Amino acid sequence: MGVGTGGADRALRARDVRRPPAPRRGDPAGLGIDPDELPDGLVIADEHGRVICFNAAAERITATAAEDALGQRLEKALPLEDLEGRRWWQLTDPYGGLAIRQRQPERNLLLPGGREVLVSARYVRAEPTGPVRRVVVSLRDTEARRRTERSHAELIATVAHELRSPLTSVKGFTATLLAKWERFTDDQKRLMLETVDADADRVTRLIAELLDISRIDSGRLEVRRQPVDIGAAVGRHIQAYVAAGQPADRFLLRIEQPLPALWADPDKIDQVLSNLLENAVRHGEGTVTIDVTATESPREDEDTGTSVTVTDEGPGIPEESMNRVFTRFWRGSKRGGTGLGLYIVKGIVEAHGGTITVGRGPQGGAEFRFTLPVAAPAYLT
Repeated sequence: MGVGTGGADRALRARDVRRPPAPRRGDPAGLGIDPDELPDGLVIADEHGRVICFNAAAERITATAAEDALGQRLEKALPLEDLEGRRWWQLTDPYGGLAIRQRQPERNLLLPGGREVLVSARYVRAEPTGPVRRVVVSLRDTEARRRTERSHAELIATVAHELRSPLTSVKGFTATLLAKWERFTDDQKRLMLETVDADADRVTRLIAELLDISRIDSGRLEVRRQPVDIGAAVGRHIQAYVAAGQPADRFLLRIEQPLPALWADPDKIDQVLSNLLENAVRHGEGTVTIDVTATESPREDEDTGTSVTVTDEGPGIPEESMNRVFTRFWRGSKRGGTGLGLYIVKGIVEAHGGTITVGRGPQGGAEFRFTLPVAAPAYLT
């Protein structure tokens, strides 16, 4: 009986050794967290090459249910090919390849159907050159990267297009003046030089916009806070428009008193006001109304803030476009511009800890409202 029992036990143990471990979704890699909480796809295969972890992100990226992948061979659960159509797991051979290999760097591979995915792999060994105990595969969708690449390409194309016109003008006028200086009257020379000067300013503004976008996207937009008289700042912009030929009665400035002392970057606030007023003058109609009021601060630890509302009486912004107003390249009309101004405005306001919204004014025109926290230095509070 004892011998028979021992033989049965040995047979059971032998079957246990041959049987692959039961698939599970728990924490096979010892991550200390639920794999389904990870933002990237995670696939883990054991020493036999069978999948023991297939998290929710991997399901989403591969369009394969975890129940169908768990327990399958890695190359079957995750049938990847390189861009030349070669089967990836046969090419890399994680279990039978070089014993010193520890990982596969991230690269673009193809899922069935031709969908691209970013894949990297890590080979876990108990000893530096020992057999592979785990293959840990990370999957990332390429859509976010593609959107970023498309956005960068659009930015380059837009700025290149906007630069071409003023630079062509500058080159044409300067070449003409150099070649035929004596043939032109003083008035003609002045007109050409004024055009060159204006186009040079346009190029400078475009370069400044590029720098602002770079700083906003990377979170490096610096704010140098100083006391700002926001009402006086708006008044200066209105005076500049009147001096340039706009009728004075086109602007209505209303300032609610008293206003809280505002600490902000005066140059960047001027940039915000310039963009919003230019939009109202260029794209709107009728009276441009600017209201400066005290309001609730957008910050939880402050009671008061300053709000500026710019409203025109034009056709306004269509409802379906309002959620895109502050994105890159949005243009309210076909009347020029890079479509970057309001994107920069939003970045500047948010760098101050403020908020900006768009809506429809009382007369049906566009209404932009930005609110800034007082942000006074600690020694003044």
